[in-house]
Amino acid sequence: MNQEKIVISIDAMGSERGPKAVVDGILQSAEMNPNVEFIVHGDEVSISKLIENSNLQSRCQILNSSDLVSMDDKPSQIVRNGKNTSMWSAIESVKQGKAQVCVSCGNTGALMALSMFRLRRLKGVNRPAIACLWPSVSKLGYNIVLDVGADIKADQDDLFQYAMMGLNYARKGFGIKKPRIGILNVGTEEHKGRSELKLAYDLISSASDKEGFEFVGFVEGSDIPSEEVDIIVTDGFTGNIAIKTAEGTANLISGKMKSAFKTNFFSGLGGLLAASSLIKLKKEIDPRQVNGGIFLGLNGIVIKSHGSADPTGIASAINLGITLAESGFYDSENNAERPT
Repeated sequence: MNQEKIVISIDAMGSERGPKAVVDGILQSAEMNPNVEFIVHGDEVSISKLIENSNLQSRCQILNSSDLVSMDDKPSQIVRNGKNTSMWSAIESVKQGKAQVCVSCGNTGALMALSMFRLRRLKGVNRPAIACLWPSVSKLGYNIVLDVGADIKADQDDLFQYAMMGLNYARKGFGIKKPRIGILNVGTEEHKGRSELKLAYDLISSASDKEGFEFVGFVEGSDIPSEEVDIIVTDGFTGNIAIKTAEGTANLISGKMKSAFKTNFFSGLGGLLAASSLIKLKKEIDPRQVNGGIFLGLNGIVIKSHGSADPTGIASAINLGITLAESGFYDSENNAERPT
C-alpha cells in the first residue's frame, strides 16, 4: 500500500453540467476519503464560491485557468494552443508530481491528446487505451473493458497490447492474481470475426502461460457483465458503442421499474415492500457507480469521467483514482520517471 499523501488533480471546467457538478462530486468523494487532498483547476472565482463554507476549503488548492476546452474543440488545436486551459493545468499537476491522478469530464479526444503530449506514452506502447469498469456478477462486482474510445482502429498487435495493459491493470489495480481475458467478437467460435481478431486470438493465447493469465477466447456482448471473464479486449469503436448501449439499457431498466411501481396503488405498495431490494438492485446496475475510464499506456494516471456525469458519477471517477493511487498502481506499473 502506498503511504504517501494522496492528491487528486481535477479539471473543474470540463463537465457538461458545469463546475458545480464537479465540485459537488469532489464533496461526495471527500466525505468518503477524509485524508485525500485536491487540486482544482478552472475559474478561481466561481470555484471559490462553490466550496466556501464547506470542509473542502482546507483540503483544496485552486489553480486559476482562464480558458476551457469545449466538446467541439479539435484535439490538435488544444495541443497547440491549450496551455491556459483547465484541462492542460490538471494534467500538468500530474506531470510535475504534485498529484498522483488527473480526473476530467472534458473532451475525450483533447484529453487523450494532451495526456500523450504532456505525460508521454510508456516505452513500447503504440496506442494508449481507455479501460472502463462495468457492473458484473463476478466476485469483484465489475469487469474491465478496453479500449472504449481512445482509438477507433486496432490491429492484432494493438489488441494484444490492450490485453497486456488490461492484465496489469487487473492485477495491480484490483488484486486479481490470474485474470481471465477474452476478445469481444460476434460469436465465440474460433472461425468467426475479422482477420485481426483471429490473429490477436493466437497472440494472446500464446502468451497466457508465460504471463500467467487465463485466455477464455472469443466472448460476446452478453459476456460483458458476466462472471466468465475479467477483461474484455476490443477496438475503441466497438467498445465505445457496446458500453454506451449497455449504459442506456441500464438506465432504461431503472426508469421502467420506477414507472411500473407508480401504475396504481397495489404496484406502489409492492414497490414499498420491495424497496430495500430495489435500492440494492439499482445500485448494482447503476453506471454512475463505476463511472470513469483510465487511460492506460501513459506515464501517469488520467481518468476520464463522462461529460454528462452527475456528482455521484464524478465522485465515482475520483474514487477510482484514489483507489489506484492508494494501490501504488502508477509506481508499480511504470516505475519510471516522467519525461521532461
